[in-house]
Amino acid sequence: MKKIIFNKIAVVLLCIICSTSCSTEEFLTETNPNELSTGSFWKNNLDLNSGLTSVYNAFKNTNNFLIVEENCKADMTWPGFGRPNSNNQFSPFYIYTYNDSQSQINNKWSSLYVTIFRANQVIENGTRLMATYTDQTNIDFATQIMAQARFFRGIAYSYLYNTYNQGSVPIFDFVPKGESEFYQPLSPASEVKAFYLADLEFAYENLPPIWSQNVDLGRVTSAAAAAELGRSYLYEEDYTKASEYFNDIITNPEYQRALVDNIDDNFSAAGEFNSESILEVSYSVNFKSELNAFDSQNVSNSLARAFASGNTGGYRSGIPSCWLQMAYKNEVMDLSNPRNYVPCEDGSEGCDSETLMRPRSYSLRTSYTLALVDDIDTPYYGGFLAGAVAPFNNKENAYFRKYTNWATVTTEADFVPNSRSPINIRLVRLADVLLMQAECLIKGGTDDSGLEEALVLVNKVRYRSALQLLGLNGTGDYPGSDHDNVAYNAQSLMEHLMYVERPLELSEEGHAVRFLDLRRWGVLKQRFEDLSTRTYYGVHYETTDKEGKTVTRWNSILQEGTPPLATDYVYKDYEQAAVNYNEAVHAYYPIPNSEVTANPNLNN
Repeated sequence: MKKIIFNKIAVVLLCIICSTSCSTEEFLTETNPNELSTGSFWKNNLDLNSGLTSVYNAFKNTNNFLIVEENCKADMTWPGFGRPNSNNQFSPFYIYTYNDSQSQINNKWSSLYVTIFRANQVIENGTRLMATYTDQTNIDFATQIMAQARFFRGIAYSYLYNTYNQGSVPIFDFVPKGESEFYQPLSPASEVKAFYLADLEFAYENLPPIWSQNVDLGRVTSAAAAAELGRSYLYEEDYTKASEYFNDIITNPEYQRALVDNIDDNFSAAGEFNSESILEVSYSVNFKSELNAFDSQNVSNSLARAFASGNTGGYRSGIPSCWLQMAYKNEVMDLSNPRNYVPCEDGSEGCDSETLMRPRSYSLRTSYTLALVDDIDTPYYGGFLAGAVAPFNNKENAYFRKYTNWATVTTEADFVPNSRSPINIRLVRLADVLLMQAECLIKGGTDDSGLEEALVLVNKVRYRSALQLLGLNGTGDYPGSDHDNVAYNAQSLMEHLMYVERPLELSEEGHAVRFLDLRRWGVLKQRFEDLSTRTYYGVHYETTDKEGKTVTRWNSILQEGTPPLATDYVYKDYEQAAVNYNEAVHAYYPIPNSEVTANPNLNN
């Protein structure tokens, strides 16, 4: 309104100064011939498709996902460097001191509603155009566009439902025409859920299982809709309904989904849109090089800088929490699998003199998720080992490899301007679906009838990374592989899913996956209290740097337990979260203060 008032005053003043006869109202309502309007756009399917591009672009805004913040809220991440204190923009999420004025909470809300607003434009105009079409080709094309728009409106509302105000948020199923229509009251959570499920169902029924043309690479499919529908029902503990959607993805050959052989293909630029990918957000640094990753056009993202180490152009905004590091470091490999062996020099530690092979330092899943100082088998930036290029100072013991460009550049600063990264965000992949289906089969740990099939699914995920499998020796799809020889029941397998398989397979991935898992299982407070009692310490590690000089990486190898010397630094996590977390306050974000201030109808 201020802008309109200013413009009217400016026009009136201009008329007086120029001593001309002009009409303010005529000036304000005159159409600019250089600009498109709703009257000159939305004429056909080409316009619909162009509008749909803006929906995809809105969904690419990383504020929709808040990867670092949502994982700081869970048990995955220490917020930045500088133990024992960390004071940055992510700390309030780690220690649970955020409130409705937090910028990220406001930005996520705004970004999701921008996605919804753009989707509504496509849906509204698509509905109008389809009523005029008689040609089936036009109808089919418009239906697919509508299905994609409804998918994004649906998933945006599912994010809002799972994130804000116990699921009660304003519903927009139309394009606001005036200022007052932008201010809608809160809808009950049950209505919000029904609304987004209807959108996802429409997408599921009308999207193709795959897109056959390369030009359509990255478009959403019915598999993505099925995954989000299944996840929604799983979150509500409707295991039977959730299982139907997951089973469709797993068994339907039309989806052409399969676990990739190399787990790193799920995190690297080279492995984007692979056979395991179900929902993936695309980024690039090949276009608009004048933009940085924080530009509103969402061409690239800045996550690589958030996770990379200091000497490789990173800010270390999210460092793996202590328990997570230890869980990765302690993963047991399947030593019957040749992928767990690397060449070695005769006489070196662990080297077999006959085969000249030795076991890997760490499992494949560990090595491609974390950069560890004593991982001597997996290169880091510039082809050097992590201990050679990363300082591991400030009591840092590991860095996430996910979202970083360690395999293609020497430092994240190689991208100009800085902070740009082309790595796609993987929101859903097949491994996630397999593990969710395993949970459905054992009904959250309460039913042994689906145990055998659930173990098969979990072991598919583990076998891909050549990990020791679960269950009795000689059982399952891979009887020749090493097993832990444990007789699982539904409850013990559920414990494994909760505290090993899902967090280690999916760390930092998806939309708030870990936080929502812990919340729906009802263990967030208990988890923080447990982790806050654990102590760790660091062991020094001597290695060589890039120039071949001998260097010591102080406190770089994390160990669990009490340090040998009383003067040694003790690592502890989640002490403040254990005290501060209050389910009534923190299970969901509040309605952002920007919305509370602007919207007079919230309490209507």
